Amino acid sequence: MGYTFDFGAVFDRAPELLWGSLGTIWLALAGMALALVIGIIGVAARTSKIRLVRAPVIGFVEIVRNTPFLVQIFFIYFALPLMGIRLNPTVTAIIALGINGGAYAIEIIRGGVESVSKGQIEAGFALGLHKGDVFRLIVLKPALRAIYPSLTSQFVMLTLTTSVCTSIAAYELTSAAQRIESDTFRSFEVYFSVTTIYLVISTLMMGLFALISRHYFNYPTR
Repeated sequence: MGYTFDFGAVFDRAPELLWGSLGTIWLALAGMALALVIGIIGVAARTSKIRLVRAPVIGFVEIVRNTPFLVQIFFIYFALPLMGIRLNPTVTAIIALGINGGAYAIEIIRGGVESVSKGQIEAGFALGLHKGDVFRLIVLKPALRAIYPSLTSQFVMLTLTTSVCTSIAAYELTSAAQRIESDTFRSFEVYFSVTTIYLVISTLMMGLFALISRHYFNYPTR
């Protein structure tokens, strides 16, 4: 029995896929921003000499990295209302993405921080810089430069992970695709198109990260 390909149904619902793509990009960017904040704060705590400060961060990283994202997002979605906190699916998805990405960001950034020479740090203190300035100017920026490719690769993965957020009814590309597929029964056409869109989004993300790298993390040529 032959199958007749018909992308007409997909083209007719193109506006929905566009809005779904914008939803995916919004979730990804917001999740990345939160993950970066968690990563930087987490590294500051993770490298502390005080064990009571380090231990919770280590535990957080191990729990998040060793449990599925789907379980994490369900836990947040159903646990927060039990504490009297009710958030819409989009906000919940951003929090879950930020927490998941933040755990990986902590370890990636920590590797960069530990690669910074202790001599540079001591030189910063010798110049009279405050501890916060030493961390921000001497430790953090060189560390981010060193781990930028790994960090951005993780963020691209986080962008693709947004597809799981359809499980809590957050509006993004996969949820839009599911609605179209259930109405048209054109599974191949819908998901072929969605695969192409995800590829385009990932390529654009990598191009944006490369542009940021050229402007902010390249060493001066003179």
